[in-house]
Amino acid sequence: MKAQRFEGVETPDGTWFAPGRINIIGEHTDYNDGFVLPAALAQGATAQVRLRNDDLLRLHAVDLNESCEVRLSEVSPGAGLGWAAYVAGVGWAASQRGLPVPGIDLAVTSNVPVGAGLSSSAALSCVTAQAWNDLAGWGLDGPEIAALGRDAENHIAGAPTGLMDQLASVCGRVGHVLQIDTRTGEIRPVPLDLDRAGLAILVIDSNTPHTHADGEYAERRASCQAAAEALGVPALRDVPIDDVASSLADLPDVLRRRARHVITDSARVKQVSQLLAGGADPRRIGPLLNASHESMRHDFEITAPTVDLLQETAVSAGAYGARMTGGGFGGCVIALVDAGDVDAIVNACAAAAAAAHHPKPASFIAQIGDGAHRIDR
Repeated sequence: MKAQRFEGVETPDGTWFAPGRINIIGEHTDYNDGFVLPAALAQGATAQVRLRNDDLLRLHAVDLNESCEVRLSEVSPGAGLGWAAYVAGVGWAASQRGLPVPGIDLAVTSNVPVGAGLSSSAALSCVTAQAWNDLAGWGLDGPEIAALGRDAENHIAGAPTGLMDQLASVCGRVGHVLQIDTRTGEIRPVPLDLDRAGLAILVIDSNTPHTHADGEYAERRASCQAAAEALGVPALRDVPIDDVASSLADLPDVLRRRARHVITDSARVKQVSQLLAGGADPRRIGPLLNASHESMRHDFEITAPTVDLLQETAVSAGAYGARMTGGGFGGCVIALVDAGDVDAIVNACAAAAAAAHHPKPASFIAQIGDGAHRIDR
């Protein structure tokens, strides 16, 4: 990325990076005050940023070759800023907190696949938030920086996400997954040494794009809220996993299945964390990954034929477990595999997709990296 992107800007004040993420397990549990287990990826968004002495934002998306100028005073819900909402929204969120928000020039590039469920949007909002925090001297900690990114997505971009994606992007830690209690904000790094176990996490992109800012995601969130209200609890997190069938018996069918997914998937997060933290062979989490996928498929109904086929094929070809990751309705499957079996499983998934006349999947081995940081010093 070239430093000079805007007229009159000779050099940036710095360069920042924020990663995308995979979620090992715990889908749609974050906005239900439940547990999640994401990990930061090596792929992410890189931004060169320079402070201004006015309230103008001059933004350039290198990959789209698109530029945008907007004044901070013009940023508001419903402003229709497109991709720039994820950047400008951070300034709006900071101003809502009473922070001093100078204008910026920003040029950004990203190698996180868009629409794949790997949080390309969180990488964009969080790289912006981290850079602005550092340059403007806000002094915010990781969770506070992540909250700026979430508010940008929720209120300005119109994507009703929880906080998991942003926390993973800001607080990620190399060689670890993060058990996050989304009610308390507690983040517990859990070691995951795949190399030592001879394993790899294979990410298989179905090339079926999805979007969070659509009716399906919002409907799932509304259904969860309705189920919690019907059960008389603040959030589905408060329904005990013990005898969950009896607890949900009086709910209408759809609400019962939605709630069952959230409650059981949040419990699976704690099971996976306990296994990994206790030094168990990571292969033992495979059945929990499969159970999570079945729950998303049948109870939460957020998978798609493309991802279902890839999940089934990966397991049949030797994966210890596989599940869709991300908000759903397309996106990626993650598969826990022996490192030596990667090529065979990639080939099997490509062949199955071709036979079903689905898009050709794209695959890569997940490298777990660090969260948002400055990279030019």
